[in-house]
Amino acid sequence: MTTNITTSITIFLIFLGLLRVDSFPGLETATGTLASIPAVYVLGDSLVDAGNNNYLAISISKANYPHNGVDFPGSIATGRFCNGKNAADTIAEKFGLPLPPPYLSLKGIFKEEERKAAALSGVNFASGGAGIFNSSDQQLRQSIPLSYQVNNWLSIHKELMSQLDPSEAQIHLSKSLFFVVIGSNDIFDYFGSFKLRQKTNPQQYTQSMADKLKEQLKRLHDTGARRLLIVGVAQIGCTPGQRAKNSMHECDEEANTWGSLYNKALVKMLQQLKEELGSSMTYSYFDKFNSLHDIVTNPARYGFADVKSACCGRGELNAQLPCSLVSNLCSDRTKYLFWDLYGHPTEAAARTIVDLMLSDDSQYSSPLTLTQLVSS
Repeated sequence: MTTNITTSITIFLIFLGLLRVDSFPGLETATGTLASIPAVYVLGDSLVDAGNNNYLAISISKANYPHNGVDFPGSIATGRFCNGKNAADTIAEKFGLPLPPPYLSLKGIFKEEERKAAALSGVNFASGGAGIFNSSDQQLRQSIPLSYQVNNWLSIHKELMSQLDPSEAQIHLSKSLFFVVIGSNDIFDYFGSFKLRQKTNPQQYTQSMADKLKEQLKRLHDTGARRLLIVGVAQIGCTPGQRAKNSMHECDEEANTWGSLYNKALVKMLQQLKEELGSSMTYSYFDKFNSLHDIVTNPARYGFADVKSACCGRGELNAQLPCSLVSNLCSDRTKYLFWDLYGHPTEAAARTIVDLMLSDDSQYSSPLTLTQLVSS
């Protein structure tokens, strides 16, 4: 992906890498006994991509090369935009589930058994550079937009229905978690397109994002999805790449304003969707915008030493070049909020934010925390 996608990747990543659990008072409770769930199904962008883009022919939004994956088991660059596991992996681990494999890794006649097993325990449909609108990644069209991800889910849903009888399938789906992380790329598409800005103002555009997302969430609901974990857009103007653009290394407040506009529309849309669907839908909205602000404002409280620089990169703030084998690599990844210039979180940051989602006293989750969601 080019500038649009590059920056977009940056935005969504930012939100996930917010916190360090072991240093944050109150988060210890998040590791207690959790309600069991049968599966985690993941849709979104590079913040939670587990390697789907590896299977796209010419996509440049890939992370299947070092130093990515340096802390993943076996030091394998799997396609995750991280030094290790991302937030989707962490959630699966918290509930004792296998890491949801990339959907595209399950295609083919020799993958039938893997596909059957994954259909029951969880699949990752996320794609780096993806957006709510199909127009995201418009220059190379080498990401999988949300509507196509839902199409891929329908394929897995069909596989699941072939293995379970209708009542079993209904119970399985109603107890499973659907984790959705997307929106940043759409905002950067708008930000970088004079044509789009001529057609609609920021309020109208971000509202249309929320409306389009609502359509896709309804499609998931129609297949039996009942428990949704939705993550808002972070302070996308505070990634290392954005900070490196000015001599004072300050956040780009205009970009942050756009993210805030979308989050407001998203929150209102989810409330309306809940009113429409009633008891057949429960959800948790995670406010990564304000959680990131709090982390950046007081990093030591969350166990971080650097919340401005990239752990992997080169140049000022390690944010002049993407992470690669020839990049500088920080020695202690647990002290960095950001993995790369785009704002993808380190594994430590991803783990921290998941614990924050699970914490019963979290001020960033509404109307339920993740723990309450899976117990409802």
